[in-house]
Amino acid sequence: MAAHIKTIKQKIGSGKIMKKNSTQLAFSIAAALASTTALADSDTQKLEQQLHDLQKEFSDLKKSSIFNLEFGGRVQVDYNYFEGAYNADNGGDPSSDFFPRRIRTYVESEHGDWDHKLLLDFAEGAGEIVLARVRYNGFDNGLKVQVGKLREDISLNALTSSKYINTISRSSVANSMSPFFQWGASAYQYFKDTGFRYAVGAYKNEAFGANGRNNDDGSLALSLTGRLTWQQDLQNGVLHLGSWYSKRDMGGRLLTESFARGEIRNTNTRLVNYAAGGNLVSLNSLQQAGLEAAYQYKGLTVEAEYAARELNTVDPTSILDGELYDGYSLSASYFLDGFQKQYSKGSAVFKQPKGVKNAWELVARLSGTDATSSTQGTEITTYTLGTSYYYSSQVKYMANLIYSEVDGPGANDLVGDEDNGLGFTARIQYLF
Repeated sequence: MAAHIKTIKQKIGSGKIMKKNSTQLAFSIAAALASTTALADSDTQKLEQQLHDLQKEFSDLKKSSIFNLEFGGRVQVDYNYFEGAYNADNGGDPSSDFFPRRIRTYVESEHGDWDHKLLLDFAEGAGEIVLARVRYNGFDNGLKVQVGKLREDISLNALTSSKYINTISRSSVANSMSPFFQWGASAYQYFKDTGFRYAVGAYKNEAFGANGRNNDDGSLALSLTGRLTWQQDLQNGVLHLGSWYSKRDMGGRLLTESFARGEIRNTNTRLVNYAAGGNLVSLNSLQQAGLEAAYQYKGLTVEAEYAARELNTVDPTSILDGELYDGYSLSASYFLDGFQKQYSKGSAVFKQPKGVKNAWELVARLSGTDATSSTQGTEITTYTLGTSYYYSSQVKYMANLIYSEVDGPGANDLVGDEDNGLGFTARIQYLF
């Protein structure tokens, strides 16, 4: 084990990590952590010292002016247990899974007024470019412009990084409405004097069943997205209000039937399904809009969201033309140990507390998403209770208990007699 750590240190100290895929570092550190339970106390102390030295050397490399690069990433390993509606395809019997949810590594750098970031994901059997951004921030008024594969500014919960969210899965409404990362260009700006921030962008729409091309002529199918937020610093926290809008060219493609899983990742039945008991529909376009609010006081953070989607079908006589689907979420989290989440004014999102260590966070969430019309679709209401233990800023343990109720004209077709589901999820997260 010590030899394994020494090998990593030698690679970093010699600069060879620049010539290796940085995900090797993630796997090596994860393997080191997984092995600690088998060590004697003296070996554990030695390992902790070696990891401390490794982290210091790695930090020195990230600050090196020779490379002008910063490396990092995350490893998230999940356990899922679910039954009832979540496993309706198998009669509601209990089922479980243990899997790497995210193994991500990034490299970023700054060169004067320019910076770039590349984020790669190697989990779930495939490699993927999650984010590839080139950004310019040399304007005197604070305007920032970026191009590449970017996160669209949609939904406070969806925009919060997966390493900072307080539940293992995002709310069903966030998963239903957000396309997450898309290729395109955007600009955003924060006004310190007023607390306002705006973001606007144009993206290639490869979400919700669209593939970025129009059926008729093969031209680009785009999405236009904007978000406006306002924040006010409070004596012991912050007040956040926001709204967003997105118009998406679907290019005549079929809208994907499943909007969201039901807040558990690897279930056999995805519970939010607009086509259950009916048919898929082809769309010219869809438009979405949302409202968001958050209030923070010391260790307490309360967040609320509402969002809606309207369909514009290819066939104007379709019963789904003009159909409206919507959803909401309300959550509250609280740190027991005096810590407080950080609020990023430049991005208008929350992050984990600075320097958090040996701290407990409790969270409760109520959410619902309605994907029903008069003849088809399902509606879900989900209750989540959870806790997170921050061993340090790098290591976090999470556990969630989830209960969902399924309704709507298509519920029988989707889940049969299993009109509710119960699940338990757990996660170990390591940031490097």
